[in-house]
Amino acid sequence: MNYILGIDIGTGSTKAVAVGADHLAFDSSQYFYITNNLKPGYSEQDPELIWEAFQQCIKELVVKLKVNPQAISLSSAMHSVIAVDASCNALAPMMTWADSRSSEIAGRLLAVPLGMELYKTTGTPIHSMSPLCKIIWIRENEPEFFKSVYKFISIKEYIWYRLFGVFEIDHSIASCTGLMDVEKLCWSSKALLTAGITEAQLSDLVSTNYVRKYSGSILPFLAQDTPFVIGASDGCMANLGTGAISTGIAALTIGTSGALRVASDQAFVNEKAMTFSYRLDEDIFINGGPVNNGGIALKWHLKNMLGKTQLTADDFSSALSHMETVKPGAEGLLFLPYLQGERAPIWDSNSCGTFFGIRLNHDQQHFTRAVIEGICFALNDVLQSLAESGQPIAQLNVSGGFVSSRPWLQIMADITGKKLVLATTEDASAVGAAYLAVKAMGFSAAYPLPNQEEESSILPNETNHQTYQAYFGLYKKLYQQLKGLMHEMHDLQNQA
Repeated sequence: MNYILGIDIGTGSTKAVAVGADHLAFDSSQYFYITNNLKPGYSEQDPELIWEAFQQCIKELVVKLKVNPQAISLSSAMHSVIAVDASCNALAPMMTWADSRSSEIAGRLLAVPLGMELYKTTGTPIHSMSPLCKIIWIRENEPEFFKSVYKFISIKEYIWYRLFGVFEIDHSIASCTGLMDVEKLCWSSKALLTAGITEAQLSDLVSTNYVRKYSGSILPFLAQDTPFVIGASDGCMANLGTGAISTGIAALTIGTSGALRVASDQAFVNEKAMTFSYRLDEDIFINGGPVNNGGIALKWHLKNMLGKTQLTADDFSSALSHMETVKPGAEGLLFLPYLQGERAPIWDSNSCGTFFGIRLNHDQQHFTRAVIEGICFALNDVLQSLAESGQPIAQLNVSGGFVSSRPWLQIMADITGKKLVLATTEDASAVGAAYLAVKAMGFSAAYPLPNQEEESSILPNETNHQTYQAYFGLYKKLYQQLKGLMHEMHDLQNQA
């Protein structure tokens, strides 16, 4: 049996998916770990726990399948920062993408021309998520610690070093640091100067199809000389895993957060919306925008508003089925889902969640539908920004936790007015990693595509789409009207 292991190193878990010679996923393993939020704005993890989860994912499948994989390929969450010494020992917990303690620094950069210049050069929005801003925060707030750091790396680089003893970073992960020239595929001297670091404090850049053969003893269940493909970021891999690498097809992912991305042969810049431009490989850019509040907003609603303390799959399906009795627009109830602030296209860490239009007739089902619609409105906001940048999109290939909910998918189709295609129910980023390895290992001259026979489609309801267009207009105005008040509220909370 020939197969490739695609491994996605995510924020909440690491998942390995076995993909066979027919390019279909047939088995998987997953191990979870915790995030610590010790102070407001802090989002930290122990990289050692992630390394352990990575090993367990491989071991479980290799032992179960009793056959060594032809190759192992890596996908990884973006924007993480680990300060390490020369032996790659973590000197502090890893800062995840959600760590927002550097939001003031991002605001400072955006207030001067340098910020927009860096955005255009690196393709990475100026925001607290970016390693650029995180490193500046460390330099300004922990100067002595900053001086002791040998290198600043991501979680994938940490795992890669544990495997091979070298500091290397693929172009894809590097392209979302805010430190790499996305066109020239080299570290940006101006970005490094802004961060206050040198090129020596970062890893060596390599292609996403770069391969090393494992020859260690730390993974005794794995055959010697097993090829590891360094791979790309989880967002780029999701495009590949869902087959969204053609013109007019975007990848839509909703997990804890969410994102909408489209492939192109060039980087697109949108100064107003600051959509990103990351690299899948030397030829393909992945342009798009992330939102902070995807499935986490629904979880908040079920737990904090409906009192579902121990969430089960039945809790989700019950809430989503009951909301179907409510008409599109939740009978005049709108929800801004900015519970964790927001990234694209408003890039406002001080924004907050808001229900608007509450009346006596609104009950649980109305609020649930408003939450789902609010998440979809936020993603439609990103979609509109991509269209404004000259990237026509006719179809959304979907992945993430929400793909199991038909009602949610229908609302997304109705709001966007686009055809939704569900190409795979497995982890799209892990599958994408396996697809990248197929080409990197020379098993195919081109990237594979998902099996179209397994695809299912959802078409928008035109009447509902017209209704939602009117509500989306109100949604857009609502944030603009409340932005100043949101910031005042944020300042009051910080003074308390």
